[in-house]
Amino acid sequence: MNIARHIALIDELCFRPFTAERDASGVEKGGPGYHVAVLESSQGDCGARAATVEQYEKDRDALYDRLASRWGETAPFNLQTTLLRTEQEEIPEPWAWLSARARVAHLWEAEGTGRWVVVVVADREQDHDVQLLAVVTQTDPP
Repeated sequence: MNIARHIALIDELCFRPFTAERDASGVEKGGPGYHVAVLESSQGDCGARAATVEQYEKDRDALYDRLASRWGETAPFNLQTTLLRTEQEEIPEPWAWLSARARVAHLWEAEGTGRWVVVVVADREQDHDVQLLAVVTQTDPP
């Protein structure tokens, strides 16, 4: 993992204009009010899934340490609760999508930008690659 490159991308996403429609180009995706960047991906290696999840959790924690030194320490955000709420109410994007992909998020309100920065390990869906994701959104967490 190249932590400096990941931090630079997160910083860029904090100021990049949002698209008007949902987009999925290259390793970056987005939609109205949010950007999603795939920082790392398992590339279909299902045989080493548990080890990949463990490594990406360490990488997420390393990103947490760097971002927490900038924006402050935060408690983990339980996306399981958000996922359960999607059955009863309308949860805005990207939160509904994130809750279907990941269990726990680390998030901060990026000072001076009006945006939230979210870092997750997307491992909930067994038939998808494990991914380390960074999300930048203007939508407050539910």
